[in-house]
Amino acid sequence: MPAHASQDRQSLSYIVRSGIAGGISGCVAKTVVAPLDRVKILFQASNPDFQKYAGSWSGTFRAVSKIYGENGVRGLLQGHSATLLRIFPYAAIKFMAYDQLEGLLMPTRESQTNVRRFTAGALSGMTSVLFTYPLELIRVRMAYTTRNASSNPSEVFHRPSFLSAMRHIYREGTTSANTAHSPSPSSASALFNRFPILKFYRGFTVTIAGIVPYAGTSFLAWGFLRAHFLPPPPPGSSTGAKPTPLADLSIGAVSGAFAQTVSYPFEVVRRRMQVGGLTRPDRWLRWGETVRAIWTTRGWRGFYVGLSIGYLKVVPMSAVSYAVWQWERHLLGL
Repeated sequence: MPAHASQDRQSLSYIVRSGIAGGISGCVAKTVVAPLDRVKILFQASNPDFQKYAGSWSGTFRAVSKIYGENGVRGLLQGHSATLLRIFPYAAIKFMAYDQLEGLLMPTRESQTNVRRFTAGALSGMTSVLFTYPLELIRVRMAYTTRNASSNPSEVFHRPSFLSAMRHIYREGTTSANTAHSPSPSSASALFNRFPILKFYRGFTVTIAGIVPYAGTSFLAWGFLRAHFLPPPPPGSSTGAKPTPLADLSIGAVSGAFAQTVSYPFEVVRRRMQVGGLTRPDRWLRWGETVRAIWTTRGWRGFYVGLSIGYLKVVPMSAVSYAVWQWERHLLGL
């Protein structure tokens, strides 16, 4: 990479444009798969209204039909406002960080190795999660709530808004903290009351552990496949395969499928821990007990519940995300 290109990556203009390209690509991709995203959350978190549909392709579409029949299009997009609020900064930081790390770790074609691609992807994913995780938790809570899962089924069902979900998370566990006197929950409740922000980080550790293989594998596959099938022309030559939207879509789809397969068990554990505040608001669910609960209930298959819909969602989402990212980079002169 020429010296001026390396310097250009460090400029504020480049960083801002890189972030905009990443943020827009993430929003477009998430909007495309929003209905499937909500169904997948309901499956992963074992929502009692939708467990009978989990485990098959037909069940996925029956779940979508049920949501649409009860609440229309707004039901399919429940929680999507929080998704967009989260995904723009998440994708912006992720792709912007990868751009910077790519220039730092792989300044030349000879230095582009799979280990460095994985490292750059994993670090960019971890950075984006660190800054946007509370928005992810709010989104999951909004998507998890259903008519029958509300505290009083006889009351009129109101779809949770972003602010109402945020207030509920902030306040949960307060009553338990005041009334419970057993040693185990009181310490966790006291911690939540002293540092309420921690309530917005339920499941954070497993998320960080899961984003390493997911983002690392995704960027590794993306970089490897592009280098193999769309190698840049040699210096001074204009020949070589030119990237096309179809090629970017295809490579992005394969990258997403690989990443989803590697990281899916972490995602299932993460969802269970994220909705743990609804079932045990006074406690911080731990890795061990969450894993044991999944294993006891469904065995090893429990860690892959909803994987079919995961593919159905992640493959097109990843394809659109990478393709729009490349289009935006070209449009913004990156």
